[in-house]
Amino acid sequence: MLKRADVITVDISGYAFGGKGVAKVATENGEYVIFVDNTFPGQRVKARISKKRKRFAEAKLIEIIERSPIEKDALYQEISGGPYIFVPIEEQEKVKKESTLEIYRRIGGVEHPEEYFDEFIASPNHFFYRNKMEYSFSSIEHDRLTGEDIDDAFALGFKRRGTWWKVESLDKPSGMFDEEWETLLIEVRALLKSSGLPAWHPPKKTGFFRHIVVRKSFHQDKLLLNLVTSSQGIEKFKSQLFVDFLIEKLGDRLAGIQHTVNDNVADRAKIENGQSNLLYGEPVIVERLLGLDFEISMESFFQTNPKSAERLYTKALDYVFEEDLNDNDVVMDLFCGTGTIGQILTSRNEHVKIIGVDIVEEAIEDAKKNARRNQIDGIDFYAADVGKFLKAYPEYVGKIKTIILDPPRAGIAPKTLKKVIDLDAENIVYISCNPSTQARDTDTLMKEGYQLEKISLVDQFPHTGHIEAIAKYKKRKV
Repeated sequence: MLKRADVITVDISGYAFGGKGVAKVATENGEYVIFVDNTFPGQRVKARISKKRKRFAEAKLIEIIERSPIEKDALYQEISGGPYIFVPIEEQEKVKKESTLEIYRRIGGVEHPEEYFDEFIASPNHFFYRNKMEYSFSSIEHDRLTGEDIDDAFALGFKRRGTWWKVESLDKPSGMFDEEWETLLIEVRALLKSSGLPAWHPPKKTGFFRHIVVRKSFHQDKLLLNLVTSSQGIEKFKSQLFVDFLIEKLGDRLAGIQHTVNDNVADRAKIENGQSNLLYGEPVIVERLLGLDFEISMESFFQTNPKSAERLYTKALDYVFEEDLNDNDVVMDLFCGTGTIGQILTSRNEHVKIIGVDIVEEAIEDAKKNARRNQIDGIDFYAADVGKFLKAYPEYVGKIKTIILDPPRAGIAPKTLKKVIDLDAENIVYISCNPSTQARDTDTLMKEGYQLEKISLVDQFPHTGHIEAIAKYKKRKV
């Protein structure tokens, strides 16, 4: 009988929402279902059981033993963040659509979700679409070719699947981020190794080089880099040599270089965990979405696939503008982040009053700064918990034309969703990076008097199991 932590070899026969392959194992009580993350039908895989239930189990992928017959060599290095890089994009999109609509039926109580399905919006770019990537150093390297671990190594790339201490060096582009930069990464690794300073040893919490984080502006075609190190042996680090090397290799594409010294034992690259110093250039880049400019620092939240985000925002605003918006109608943008969608909305209709609310103060500051940059005046931004904000401003009840929701992956807390419903808006346009939580909230909204009208799916992350959704709801008239 299977138990937690068992290592098994199974054949993947189906695909479930969120990038989970489905395997079925014969037992004396009939077929037992095992969901294996980041796998695809047709593969034979080795996996470790992570959760055990009476009717099913969940497992973490260890390695792919045999590829699916439909997989093709994409000429890129497979990384844990792009598990379907060898699966043809049309096959990825097919299983994403089918498995996501099934979630609305199973969780959302939508009997025939295909009747509400509007459009599947593909990413404009299937490769090299990301605008941010984080690379890790480790003195424990996993050799992809031999399958062996090498101690006292100098690895720079991505964590080995299922581990936090091993790194697989990136030896050719992953197909996910900037091709020129990832081709150059081999030389970057050689240069930093030649310094004599060691890569970070995760179990021992010793070493010097920890991470390289790179952000990209597609609009400017520029890269912003952050090298994260410890302070151990920092006096030996010749930072100017690193800067000169990157200037020579990247030229005008290099926007700026930061060096963050982080001695926190937690394995994170965030700047707030250390002291940051600008070595070269500017600390920001500028991205353009639908004609508006947004300033992005190393720590700013911004859509990972900006070209696809343009399509997502366009569709969401099409849903907003399907209803006639009159002068001084109120559109409330909850969980607004850096205020992107509100600013784009204002650029399409400057007479509508927009209120943006988000709990992250830095995001609201960025929103205000970007609004000034784009000369947009028609938005009021508030840094507040959405639930508390709605309680503090009861005057908006019954006065809102449309609410735009764009919550985090966990969805909307039930109490907050109840407050949103109590605002009695005519329409709700709900953007979700996790359709399973949107499906759960759809069930609540329908029970509380909102009718689901449309669902569109947006593929912002090709070669992964992630999919985003936009749903439109209309208040039923009593």
